Amino acid sequence: MTVHPSLQTYVDAWTHAIESIAELVQPLVEGEWNRVTPCPAWSVRDVVSHVIGMETEMLGDPRPIHTLPRDLYHVKNDFARYMEMQVDVRRHHTAPEMTSELEYVMIRRARSLRNEKRSPETKVRAPLGAEQSLELAMRMRAFDTWVHEQDLRVALHEPGNIDSPGALVTRDVLLEALPKVVAKDAGAPPNSAVVIDVHGPVEFLRTVRVNAEGKGSVDGSPSLGPIVTLALDWETYYRLACGRVRYAAVADRVKVDGDQELATAILRSFAVTP
Repeated sequence: MTVHPSLQTYVDAWTHAIESIAELVQPLVEGEWNRVTPCPAWSVRDVVSHVIGMETEMLGDPRPIHTLPRDLYHVKNDFARYMEMQVDVRRHHTAPEMTSELEYVMIRRARSLRNEKRSPETKVRAPLGAEQSLELAMRMRAFDTWVHEQDLRVALHEPGNIDSPGALVTRDVLLEALPKVVAKDAGAPPNSAVVIDVHGPVEFLRTVRVNAEGKGSVDGSPSLGPIVTLALDWETYYRLACGRVRYAAVADRVKVDGDQELATAILRSFAVTP
């Protein structure tokens, strides 16, 4: 493969996740495509439509010309509207149409990646007409695809791949958002530290430190006197951080030590995905 070495991790994680999605949905009968997923307002068909749509955009295909219905209550901003377009245009597609389009897109993307010679810094298309580096685009596709694989697994009662390569990319993406969650969104006081202790198939301990100016940072060093320590399992962590579940629904799976009010504020602000 000619892809740049710094992109290989994301290519491998994306490949593993999208092939897993294809395996999950290939045997589904028509009615199973309508099952509700943990992704707010999206069915199995909607999640797969989103994955297909995002991959066609990575290939440079034009976006569909389509008018969204006015009664989509979950579409509340321009970003949601942008994402919903690829979903709504496929809402009446049959099971064979969905699986065949997914397979075709996977073949095209695999061929594209085999011939990828651009540097990681190359600017490519991003949502809403913006630009992003190729490396960031690949990273976010690996992250997004793994999270949606898990959405499908929950909906179809087919658990698995909770510690696959995509899970590790997801961990890193979510950890980058922790300083904002703790320092800005939850309002942790200056010169404080919050420890996040995650156990299970993906295990890590991170400390979010808030400096004298109220700015947060995250590192892997333990803190001797954290204001809050949160201990939870990996599945609960990613589901909270990806907005798949609210804290109130999983409070019994989170152990809190320290300032209870701040801990609650952190956990209620934990979702970082759009």
